[in-house]
Amino acid sequence: MLGSTRIKTEIPGPRSRELMERRKGAVSAALAAPLPIFASEAKGALLTDVDGNTFIDFTGGIGCINVGHADPRVVERVRAQAERMTHTCFGVVPYEPYVELAEKLNELVPGSSEKRSAFFNSGAEAVENAVKISRSYTGRNGVLAFENAFHGRTLLAMTLTSKIDPYKKNFGPFAPEVYRVPAPYPYRCPAQKDCSNGCRGNCLDLLTRGFVGTFDPENLAAIIVEPVSGEGGFIPFPDFYLRKLRELCDEYGIVLIADEVQTGFGRTGKMFAIEHAGVEPDIVTTAKSMASGLPLGGVTGKKEIMDAVHQGGLGTTYGGNPLACAASLAVLETFEKEDLLGRAERLGERVQGAMRDLQAKYPDTLGDVRGIGPMAAMEVVTDRESREPDKALMARIVENALGEGLLLITAGQFSNVIRTLMPLVIEDDELDEGFAILDRAIAAATS
Repeated sequence: MLGSTRIKTEIPGPRSRELMERRKGAVSAALAAPLPIFASEAKGALLTDVDGNTFIDFTGGIGCINVGHADPRVVERVRAQAERMTHTCFGVVPYEPYVELAEKLNELVPGSSEKRSAFFNSGAEAVENAVKISRSYTGRNGVLAFENAFHGRTLLAMTLTSKIDPYKKNFGPFAPEVYRVPAPYPYRCPAQKDCSNGCRGNCLDLLTRGFVGTFDPENLAAIIVEPVSGEGGFIPFPDFYLRKLRELCDEYGIVLIADEVQTGFGRTGKMFAIEHAGVEPDIVTTAKSMASGLPLGGVTGKKEIMDAVHQGGLGTTYGGNPLACAASLAVLETFEKEDLLGRAERLGERVQGAMRDLQAKYPDTLGDVRGIGPMAAMEVVTDRESREPDKALMARIVENALGEGLLLITAGQFSNVIRTLMPLVIEDDELDEGFAILDRAIAAATS
């Protein structure tokens, strides 16, 4: 053990147990509590709980902390902004950080088209507003999404999301005019083909077949896609598939929305994941690491689409608040000055290499390793031949890792995927120690 973790008590410790009892008496039981510890402070890729135990953080606040916990530039920029002003509502009295951030995002989002931006409070709000904008621009109603997708928990975003439990169970009826088609998933090919050597695009036929019997492409306002399915299990869309979506959208006048809420801001080694395919989307939605965990969601798109909505048609009291905009500007400064994209590429090589080493060591447990850059995942199964998801085994692995000082987060339609969302600034020895803990956690869970 290299020493990044410092476990001083049993896990959870006495203070965390005390707070958990208080939580039970004060907080809705509907909120999940997968890790039984309470955070006290965090820095870089390390998190310390209220009992003084320090953990290596592979969760990153579900992908919100790409620049690291308590990044000095973010802390200072937010502090300085808070001393000047915390809120006016941009729709009442505007302020410069909002405009400056819009200018920077308009330049960063891929494509040569002139762009405009608008800011909201979260990824779900960004998605909802991207659909509103698409409907206003096209005069159409339909929206096409994919299996394994997650786009948020508000009504329309929840409708677009493709998992019942826990996201949609007992929450119907859902929004109308939302359609869904299978998504690429080589390990479990929806076209029931052998994709062991990579996706061949067989599932594209399932999409175009939908034009005949399920939805009218000339009534689709938008197709929304995560370039890498996030909560669905970190399943990348092949480049050729994303290019085909661009072609179909051009052919039928459909707005292509790239949901980069989890994939954006360096998580795949590029600022936005869709850049790997060389595709220019019409709209990009952003959030999470955009403001290092402060509540901020963005919609950036082609000028003619973003300006198609009547004045006053978009709005929010808190969206794009000065503190969140200041944090986001600091995030972008950190990416530039610390070459975080280059760091993300190198991190991705190390992460995926470590995962493949584990897969070779535990071939009957780790059925698939996949991802782009440091946005990588391992699928836990009962055995190599059946590929049956093993949620219970995965839970034991996560629990074992926690006990040794590693925070893990899960995903997948079958809740059997371990995904990595560690801060991009994680030190090499912290990363190595994290994977050493993970190795021991798997060994203990399978013994």
